[in-house]
Amino acid sequence: MTKVDLSPRPVEAMSPRQLERRESLIAAALALVNEIGVERLQMKQVCERSGVALGTAYRYFSSKDHLLAAAIAEWHRLLLADLVAELRGPRAGLGATDRAVRFVRGGMRAYQRQPELARLRVAVAASTDPFASEALQGMARADSAALQALMGEVPGAASDLVRHIVGHAWQGELTAWVTGRTTLGDARRRLEDVVRLVLAPYETPYPAPYEVQAALQTAVQTGAAPGTAVQTAAVPTTA
Repeated sequence: MTKVDLSPRPVEAMSPRQLERRESLIAAALALVNEIGVERLQMKQVCERSGVALGTAYRYFSSKDHLLAAAIAEWHRLLLADLVAELRGPRAGLGATDRAVRFVRGGMRAYQRQPELARLRVAVAASTDPFASEALQGMARADSAALQALMGEVPGAASDLVRHIVGHAWQGELTAWVTGRTTLGDARRRLEDVVRLVLAPYETPYPAPYEVQAALQTAVQTGAAPGTAVQTAAVPTTA
């Protein structure tokens, strides 16, 4: 007897109409998590909210865990894109440490505004569903890519380890907060401290604007080469 493959259809093989149904299921799942919480949510409710038949839903997601993992991964991916875009804009002049600190701070604030999604992220991390694991791995890759975009100053060999440490610290602090082992404020402070600690060796020192101006003025007055004067200017410390 030929074994029937009951695996959900890969996203890259879906038609536009199928992708629309998948997005409807994800949107319904996120809305219901925010309304009733992770524990009370059922696939039937998601299908009723999205207008997708229950049997059809399982062509896209193997289980509730798979759906919820895909939902939080998609929400988190969009959050990361917004945070990176913001930090690449008017704040592009910040150093790697400040950019990364603002990045994780913004992420924690987003989870603070929607705490049920923080609980969802922690809950699906414990899932044993293989398709849920794939979605979580995708979220980890998105974290890594976003941090890499913000930490161009960090050498490639060190960048992998730095991103790994920050990603695990973020997950750990979210878990500690969601499970009541710490306050959100303490979790955020520890996470930011980890970021500062691991990025400190790679922070590029730049003279502050007033120090550059003073060094250039000294160079003009003494006839020294401007480049030499600037290099001897005092280096500000990172706050």
